[in-house]
Amino acid sequence: MGDPFIRHIALLGYEKRFVPSQHYVYMFLVKWQDLSEKVVYRRFTEIYEFHKILKEMFPIEAGDINPDNRIIPHLPAPRWFDGQRTAESRQGTLTEYCSALMGLPTKISRCPHLLDFFKVRPDDLKLPTDSQAKKPETYLMPKDGKPNAADITGPIILQTYRAIADYEKSSGSEMALASGDVVDVVEKNESGWWFCQMKVKRGWVPASYLEPLDSPDEVEDPEPNYAGEPYVTIKAYTAVEEDEVSLGEGETIEVIHKLLDGWWVIRKEDVTGYFPSMYLQKSGQDLAQAKRQIKSRGAPPRRSSIRNAQSIHQRSRKRLSQDTYRRNSVRFLQQRRRQARPGPQGAVAPLQEQPQAERPKPQPAVPPRPSADLILHRCSESTKRKLASAV
Repeated sequence: MGDPFIRHIALLGYEKRFVPSQHYVYMFLVKWQDLSEKVVYRRFTEIYEFHKILKEMFPIEAGDINPDNRIIPHLPAPRWFDGQRTAESRQGTLTEYCSALMGLPTKISRCPHLLDFFKVRPDDLKLPTDSQAKKPETYLMPKDGKPNAADITGPIILQTYRAIADYEKSSGSEMALASGDVVDVVEKNESGWWFCQMKVKRGWVPASYLEPLDSPDEVEDPEPNYAGEPYVTIKAYTAVEEDEVSLGEGETIEVIHKLLDGWWVIRKEDVTGYFPSMYLQKSGQDLAQAKRQIKSRGAPPRRSSIRNAQSIHQRSRKRLSQDTYRRNSVRFLQQRRRQARPGPQGAVAPLQEQPQAERPKPQPAVPPRPSADLILHRCSESTKRKLASAV
């Protein structure tokens, strides 16, 4: 049957989502050579990163050596955060871009990088649930193929954060910060790298260098889940601080708290500690793609490792201690083991409580019946006359 390849890519529309923060994902219908059709969801930042890597893989076709030889289509950098409404919407741009990709030579249009990017991911199948407070809003492409620019390029309310220290970027996709800089956060990635913009600059910034303007606490951090989610380490990490965990590649662990700064609390047997989320992948998912992502960028620094951090908030940031995580985790594991333990031992507690529940309530004491002489002595004169007449 030959190697798999993509026959056609069509943009269906986009979805506005609110978890973990407000963002947009674009819906693509991918038609494969085996006549199967799959719907995948991608953020524009992902598409742009894919585009940059594709240009690096094929510098001649990207026009890096000679601009006249360029055949890879252009894709503008992310611009949705500036609120401009242009005649050419992003949906139209992406439609033309995908069409041009399919028209490239097979060494590009069928390269592993392109095929892997448009493969179905587990996140494409696990769509947001109806239980969320704000449900996603779906906007499909019009049947006439003319998208409305207002649907995509309308103003988006972005969250504003402040830099607590200077940050020097280590790659071209990152953005340098000076202490006190105010940035707008466009995307909060689970890895702890956030895509931000500040005036004309934009790029990835470690979340640990940012704090909300109104509070030192990150209100979007979820609650701990001591039941745990199974993950696999895709890269070894050696603990630097006492509250971190050292793990080798390929170990299976449980994630009990997903923090937005990219340092998750994990559990390995009865041991808990921080571990970089970039080096973790859900069990049963494709590890190759996750490993390629960590090559371009390492784990973000932790807040505790930042020197000369200056916060505008007087009270410190709230964080659970590892003792609290460990104590709650041990308590949860003990409870789960007791519930899963078969045999009469699991029924001991109910049996012990049963006699106490069935014990009869104490009845009030009944005084002894008084004698006839005592009754006659204490009764009224009217009663005495009635008794005397009856006799």
